[in-house]
Amino acid sequence: MTSDTHAPATPALFTSSGFTVLIPARMASSRLPDKPLADIAGLPMVVRVAQRALLSQATKVVVAADDERIVAACEAHGVQAILTRADHASGSDRLAEACEQLDLDGSDCVVNVQGDEPLINPQLIDAVAHLLADAPEASMGTAAHAIETLEDWRNPNVVKVVCDAQGLAQYFSRAPIPFARDHADEAWWNNPAALAGHTGFAPLRHVGIYSYRAGFLRRFPQLAPAPTEALEALEQLRALWHGHKIAVHVTHDAPGAGVDTPADLERVRALLG
Repeated sequence: MTSDTHAPATPALFTSSGFTVLIPARMASSRLPDKPLADIAGLPMVVRVAQRALLSQATKVVVAADDERIVAACEAHGVQAILTRADHASGSDRLAEACEQLDLDGSDCVVNVQGDEPLINPQLIDAVAHLLADAPEASMGTAAHAIETLEDWRNPNVVKVVCDAQGLAQYFSRAPIPFARDHADEAWWNNPAALAGHTGFAPLRHVGIYSYRAGFLRRFPQLAPAPTEALEALEQLRALWHGHKIAVHVTHDAPGAGVDTPADLERVRALLG
């Protein structure tokens, strides 16, 4: 079958003219209402995120907002923002619309930086962007780092990823993967016997930052949702289900804390206040 829904097209070549960071921002949040505008040391959170992204090698940083108040707050602080529809089902849908509004070429690289990551490392943004140049077979890029505790490995809120020899994702899961059959009750990192023959291999925590080729990002919302995506509540599994490749940058440093709850907000305020 040749339909894009069932078989991925050959990825467009990565252009050398830089990349665009898109930051999806929506006002509705069940745990932290009006989250993009939450004050952090005198600036709205989404502005903090954009300022970090502007320290990367991106040629353009744009906030894709669902509310005029977010656009106004960004423009007041010199951050480019566009208004997108308020009824998008996901951040990738919002970014697909942003690609259309900005008239991005299909081969352009887009990096999705979450609007609740005010401590995002600009170098991590660069690394995820350049994955698409290093892995021309990939439609997407993302990041991961080694899991350090048994509690995190077992925690369903910590998303895990397993990669192949080329650094491409094999699977993402909330379950503890890969599962060490003969050492299920022990963390691999505390059990040298479990690591025998697997030098340098460790369970990886997925970091929620993505790079895309703009053409693929436009098509992504039209792909049929995957059964694995529905079961795991992980949107990136849709790409794997339809045969698209996701390259993974493994970083040695865990990313800075994101903001999901009022307690998270207070922790970040203490760091930046």
